[in-house]
Amino acid sequence: MKKTLLAAALAAGVLAACGGGDDNAPPPPPTSQVPASASQSVDGFIGYLRDLVASMADTLEPVDTSAVTPPTDDTAEPQKVD
Repeated sequence: MKKTLLAAALAAGVLAACGGGDDNAPPPPPTSQVPASASQSVDGFIGYLRDLVASMADTLEPVDTSAVTPPTDDTAEPQKVD
């Protein structure tokens, strides 16, 4: 009985050790923080806004946007908004 219990505990420990260490962790939700690229370029700002729309951000926690300065570019062509 003790050998069976010991073998089961050892097998459970080995199987549990095999499941960790995934380096492909999902990116944080867009509302966890505003990326620096949102203030650096118009493309970065639009990309961040698209991520917000795609993530259904109304169900996530609010983010502090006081440090964000929407960039402007008076020389670029207007972009189509989907």
